[in-house]
Amino acid sequence: MTDMPTESLKALAQKIKIWAKELGFQQCGITDCDLSQEQAHYEQWLSNGFHGEMAYLENHLDKRFSANSLVPEAQRIICVRMDYLPPDTKITKILDDNNKAYVSRYTLGRDYHKLIRKRLTQLGKRIEQEVGKSVYRAFVDSAPILERPLAEKAGIGWRGKHTLILNREAGSLFFLGELLIDLPLPIDEPVTEDHCGKCTACLDVCPTKAFPQPHVLDARRCISYLTIELSGSIPEELRPLMGNRIFGCDDCQLICPWNRFSDFTQENDFHPRQRLDDIELATLFAWSEDEFLKKTEGSAIRRTGHIGWLRNIAVALGNSNGGTTVIEALESKRTHESDIVREHVEWALKQLESRTTAQILPIQTHPRRKKIQF
Repeated sequence: MTDMPTESLKALAQKIKIWAKELGFQQCGITDCDLSQEQAHYEQWLSNGFHGEMAYLENHLDKRFSANSLVPEAQRIICVRMDYLPPDTKITKILDDNNKAYVSRYTLGRDYHKLIRKRLTQLGKRIEQEVGKSVYRAFVDSAPILERPLAEKAGIGWRGKHTLILNREAGSLFFLGELLIDLPLPIDEPVTEDHCGKCTACLDVCPTKAFPQPHVLDARRCISYLTIELSGSIPEELRPLMGNRIFGCDDCQLICPWNRFSDFTQENDFHPRQRLDDIELATLFAWSEDEFLKKTEGSAIRRTGHIGWLRNIAVALGNSNGGTTVIEALESKRTHESDIVREHVEWALKQLESRTTAQILPIQTHPRRKKIQF
């Protein structure tokens, strides 16, 4: 479908943006497939080892910088964003309660990959109905696609110092998705201005100091990486800094001034399940593997696996206020079949014992964190 008149393509692009909003996306932009300007920066990041165990990020480099290598027919990429923050999740209250579990707000509800991919596919079908036969393919945080540079090129926002996409009207608490298509649609103006100014709040607040410099993340120190992507033991020096964060971390976003413009999600599927927005660590630590699989069905949390789940919670329990319930929960897993779980349980018990002996309070990891208004 490359023989459409220019005016028809312009009209189609406008229709696509209307249809995208009807499908629940808050914004839609269109860009080309070329990301060659990202190659040097990306390869340097890999060379520094900042990707940690995520070896898959080293694969298919040609496809990362040119979507034509991924979908040969592709001429344009339709980029979308969708808000995910659920209302009334008591973010500050939970982060300040060391006996409660903090789960990153993007993963409290249904796995976003399936929902957004389905909506993007519906958008592709709607376009196909309009123009006749068309080649399209939807992606959501999948395949070798550099989502953030594409979103920036498509006018969705700019890359903040925390490396995430920021939007002046919507902050950063949204998902991204892409629809590759074989139509030479007019492209949108990229966001070229950095609106972060001199602000370094996101860098300063990071519990584990995972940003060696603005716009560069050392994933090996990032709590999201440690609790989701890392398969083995969490480095001991980082464990006390993780607080009660058991799956992901939102701190660099929550502190960002632009997120005062964030909107709550319009998708009920992103609302909390299994009381994960307000639940005791000890309660989650008691989940058997069968319970974990059942209660995280359809959730992105499954990515960490039951062993990783217990490992993460053991660390959080070691950073908690302690007490009989916490000690009993940890004691119950001292003979767990997993070496990883046993190791982190022993560490947690030693942490609690050392604090009890010294009669000091749990480490406060966020003396500078502001009270957020969500």
